[in-house]
Order: sequence, then structure tokens, then C-alpha cells
Amino acid sequence: MSDSNGTGRAWVYGDNIDTDQLAPIHSYKNMEAEEGCKFCLEPLDPNFASAVKIGDIFVAGNNMGIGSSREQAPLHLKLLGIRAVLAKSFARIFYRNTLNFGVPELVCAEVDRINTGDELRVDALKGRIENLNTGETLECEPLPDHLMAMIADGGLMPHLKNKLQRE
Repeated sequence: MSDSNGTGRAWVYGDNIDTDQLAPIHSYKNMEAEEGCKFCLEPLDPNFASAVKIGDIFVAGNNMGIGSSREQAPLHLKLLGIRAVLAKSFARIFYRNTLNFGVPELVCAEVDRINTGDELRVDALKGRIENLNTGETLECEPLPDHLMAMIADGGLMPHLKNKLQRE
């Protein structure tokens, strides 16, 4: 089961974070994902994968996840323990792949008010982000109930397995 709510430290990046940065080609060629995630964001921030902690929150500007369709990109974020991804906008394939891995993504026009290192409390169901450093509450587009159920199950495949077992 995925824990989409809770607190975590913000990692803030700009616009157009692409899948080549999140999953450089050497991070998945002849390598298991658990090993490859150590190279996540290496071209932009070589220290990210070694410094990120379970429960941290990835924050970007416009076009988060733009680029080629690499399911390793959102998988690397999940394996590193990213609790949620916040951005002004998402590339559609990346958006869906990330949700399929059980990581909530929230569209939030106010991400510019978040700084790297800020402690954030995420309420994915209500679409609210509380910045514990500033006391501000940011409003995001809440995810629909069916996506929240999928995230709660840990992603698309566990969700479908659970659904089939219930039927």
C-alpha cells in the first residue's frame, strides 16, 4: 500500500525535467531498476539519488517528465522513496506512468512558492500542500477517487489484482 499523505522534504527543480535526466540510458541498460535508480537525475543533480530520503517530495515547474516514454523515469522516483510529485504541468505519458507506479502527482500552479529543503505536508486526497517552513497552504488539483484508490493499492497492477480478487 502506498502512503500518499504525510510530510517530506522538497526537492525543487525547474521546467522541462525530462525522462532522459530521470533515467539516463546507462541507468537501465543491462541493469536492474533498483541499481539504476542510483543514477536518477544525474545529469542535472549528481547528488540527488544519494541524498534523497524516503518520503521526500519532488517539485518541478512546467512539462514535468517531458521526453521519451521511459517507464524507468517514474520507477526510479518510486524506488528512491519519493512520496509525491508536484508540478505546474506534466507530460501526459509520464503523468500516467507515475500514477501507474502508485506515486501521486498533483498539478499545483503555486509550486514557485516552495524552496528546496522546505518541509511539506501533502494531502493528496484534498489536493493541499502545507509548507511547514512558511505556514502557507497551497491548493492543488485533487486526484479523482478512482486514482486515489489505485495509488492506495500501490499502483495499477496491484490495484487490478485486488479488484479481480474482490470480484
